[in-house]
Amino acid sequence: MTLKVVEHEQGEWAVLRVCGEMDLVTSPAVRQHVHDAVAEGRRSLVLDLAEVRFCDSSGVGVLIAARRLMRSCRGRLRLILPAQGAVEGSHVNRVLAALGVRRLFEVYPDLDSATAETAGTRPLSA
Repeated sequence: MTLKVVEHEQGEWAVLRVCGEMDLVTSPAVRQHVHDAVAEGRRSLVLDLAEVRFCDSSGVGVLIAARRLMRSCRGRLRLILPAQGAVEGSHVNRVLAALGVRRLFEVYPDLDSATAETAGTRPLSA
């Protein structure tokens, strides 16, 4: 399966909707989209991972690097993952939890909650 990244804006947020598989071959594309958004001056970024069907360690590495990059430029990064127990798109959620790194991210169930002004106060728990 290939990877597709679609960019759009919602208010002050740059949204990258990622579909497909994040693996050794495809993860660099996600990394490049994140770097491009930062280079364009975007400091509020949402990665919508609800349609990612597979994520290996290289994909996790890209997410951690994106978090580090956004923090270094005093930006914000939020992830969209379906609520726990959801069948669709729950793979990334399980991988991050299994590796013990899910707590590093602000995770939301959908775009509206991730981009809400009060979103920072109630991310999903790990």
